[in-house]
Amino acid sequence: MHIVVDEDKCVAGGQCVFAAPDVFDQRDDDGIVVLLDERPPISSQEDVLTAISLCPAAAIRLADQDAR
Repeated sequence: MHIVVDEDKCVAGGQCVFAAPDVFDQRDDDGIVVLLDERPPISSQEDVLTAISLCPAAAIRLADQDAR
């Protein structure tokens, strides 16, 4: 699993941090997403998929989706 974040799309909603705090954080100054681990362990997969589905700006995706 390889995660890609588009900071330009991020609206600082913070849903990703609530869903997967080991993978995502937010910048202190503007709340934009910070990717802590672009290749998290498989044990984080469910949390990451939740974060992707909750993102109001669709700023998070799996890189593998590009190949589809």
